[in-house]
Amino acid sequence: VIATKMAMSHSDYVITEAGFGADLGAEKFFNIKCRKAGIAPKLTVIVVTTQALKMHGNVAIEDIKKKNIEGLKSGFANLDKHIDNMKSFGQSVVVALNRYGFDTDDEIALIKEHCVARGVAFAENESFAKGGDGAVELAEAVVDMIEKNPSTSLSFTYSDEDGIEKKIEKVAKLIYGAQAVSLSDQAKKKLKQIKDLQIESYPICI
Repeated sequence: VIATKMAMSHSDYVITEAGFGADLGAEKFFNIKCRKAGIAPKLTVIVVTTQALKMHGNVAIEDIKKKNIEGLKSGFANLDKHIDNMKSFGQSVVVALNRYGFDTDDEIALIKEHCVARGVAFAENESFAKGGDGAVELAEAVVDMIEKNPSTSLSFTYSDEDGIEKKIEKVAKLIYGAQAVSLSDQAKKKLKQIKDLQIESYPICI
């Protein structure tokens, strides 16, 4: 935490990778790390690929490198959930597309159009193929968003005062889209231990 705050106070921009996914990693980053460290990001970048979108659009793995507009569109539902998750934390969002050589201009234009319609910024990233020059568009999009439309407040999925069961339920339903939460007998025993230790006010790590 000290190192992070020192870096933030002496640098124009500090970038961190919150972990895998705008649910699994980001939820912990916001609800645990940011809550306890007292930090609030000005922006969140969601990284996507056409392959991932097509996979979530039910395109067969062996075909995800091929152009498939309908499969791409079907995959937008997954992207939208990640965007909604980040917005629930009060975050301004840039969607960064890691471009591959087999991606087509039509596919990329469609993703950009969808992002604009969702009210988030979009940028291509080709740093793997082109080095620093390939990341200029993304860097400029991040700087522009932070200057013009930064995240102004950080909202958490649950409050410290919520009981453990309530915290679990909120994360499961609001972040992961669960309809209900069922606790095993072993989990109930663990929850009793937590209550007996009077540490229900701690954040949860799922």
